[in-house]
This record gives sequence, structure tokens and C-alpha cells, in this order.
Amino acid sequence: MQKAIFLDRDGVINIEKNYVSKIEDFQFIDGVFDTLKHLQNSGYKLFIITNQSGIGRGYYTKDDFDKLTSWMLSEFEKKQISISQVEHCPHNPDEMCLCRKPKSGMIDNILKNHNIDLEKSWLIGDKKSDILCAKNAGIKSTIQVKTGHAFDEKDCPADFVCDSIKEAKNIITPSL
Repeated sequence: MQKAIFLDRDGVINIEKNYVSKIEDFQFIDGVFDTLKHLQNSGYKLFIITNQSGIGRGYYTKDDFDKLTSWMLSEFEKKQISISQVEHCPHNPDEMCLCRKPKSGMIDNILKNHNIDLEKSWLIGDKKSDILCAKNAGIKSTIQVKTGHAFDEKDCPADFVCDSIKEAKNIITPSL
């Protein structure tokens, strides 16, 4: 079984802007490449799980999402960073789907394709729903970053709070 890092996209990988769907609006958060390269080199498989209700709301299409995702993955590949799988929830929050965080459907889908040890894995998100998704899936360790949605640290269920993903490599240490 392998250890993994599950990453939210908006607010963790890229600067949070409402409903990012175009390459020209996508800005990587400072330090994301160095951090993910470090975690990958420490033996973690990398996955992205992202709520994309802009699709369900009609703000952009699944094709728009796919095009942006393909571009983002190619940017990671240029830095020798391998994202093993990207899962998204395209549903409107009013739909009663099983994939929208805080439900664990996206992680469940990843587990069908990869043999992951959730006890040795982490989730990094910017919202309470990300952290609750990890807990619902059985992921042991969580980090909530401040680079996305504002939150009250007193009401934060995450194990650690960081200013940005850059600090994650100081918290997540490889177990050799």
C-alpha cells in the first residue's frame, strides 16, 4: 500500500477566484511546485479532488474543466510532478450526489484504482468541507491552508493550519 497526498485545487494549488475555468485566470500558488516535488520525492502519490459546482450551475462546461485540467497537469509534468488522478464533482450543491465534499465519493473513486494506505496519507484543503471529506474517508492527517476561503481557526477540524501549501513540507515528514 502507498501513502498519498489528496489536494483540493482552488485555494490550495491555485489562487482562489470564484469559478476558475480558463487557463488565463489560473494562477499557481507560490511554492506549490517545490512542495509537491518534495512530497513526491518523499514517496507520496499525489491526487487532486475538487468540487466544481460551476459546471452544475452552468457557469462553464465539463469541456472547459477538462481543458484547464489538461493544461494544469502539463504544467506539473514540466516540473517532473506526477498527479496520479484528478477527481471532480460537477454537481450543484443542491443535488444529492455522493461525490461533493464533505462526502467521500471522489476519494472512494481513487481507491478503486490505487492501493492507498489512508493511515499514512494526508489531505490538504482550504475549507472545512475538505477536512471533513478526509475524516469521512478515513484519511488520518489533514492540513487546512489560509490561501483560499477565510475560516475561523477555532472552528477548524484540521490537524494543522498553515498559511499556504509551502509550509506543508515542514509538517509532512517522510516515514522511511
